[in-house]
Amino acid sequence: MKIKVCGMRDGENISQVAALGVDWIGMVFYAQSPRNVTMIPTNAGIIPDRANAQCTLSDVQYKRVGVFVDEMAQNIVTRVVNFRLDAVQLHGNESPTLIRNLRATLTTSPSPAGADASVCPPIAPGLQIWKAISIGTADDLALCKKYEDCVDMFVFDTKTPDHGGSGRHFDWSILDAYDGPLPFLLSGGIAPDDAAAIKAFRHPRFVGIDINSRFETAPAMKDVGLIEDFIARLQ
Repeated sequence: MKIKVCGMRDGENISQVAALGVDWIGMVFYAQSPRNVTMIPTNAGIIPDRANAQCTLSDVQYKRVGVFVDEMAQNIVTRVVNFRLDAVQLHGNESPTLIRNLRATLTTSPSPAGADASVCPPIAPGLQIWKAISIGTADDLALCKKYEDCVDMFVFDTKTPDHGGSGRHFDWSILDAYDGPLPFLLSGGIAPDDAAAIKAFRHPRFVGIDINSRFETAPAMKDVGLIEDFIARLQ
């Protein structure tokens, strides 16, 4: 089972959680979130702001997921480069056209047709794009069809006006109606005492979980011991 720990920004805390062997560390780039990861201003006109190095310096290798909500494509590209993101998770009302253009910009070589791609390689050739789908009823699953041909994975989260981080469950049995081809992560208020329910959850496209606020001591600060115990109980 894959595990993503989302809503992180403190370098030491990230290193400690990553050392537990989780699959992805999620960083939220959404100004309205209490877990927002900010950039360091360059105050230099057209030169982009720089990454907060504390978020990215670590002796532990881990994959990084950037979470965005209706963000402009150029800002997503800047953060993919500066934070060396392995995946982009889109949590808003992003259109399939925007997603296709974003993928082309990041994963396709800008070299002219027939030219050696190594001269000008893609920005992020292995990047994945995930789409969060907010679930309240089975009717919400219909939105998946819109994105099946342009994203790599879905993240099924609890429907809330705050775009995630609510700490609340949705009814997981709703996902029995999901018959799409893409894998998904289960998200939405997963708590330490949900280990047994997660182990019992069955779906052919279920590949892992996304945990966040229920494992915090403060916004963006995760309880390492709590996560370690939770992972042990998932085995």
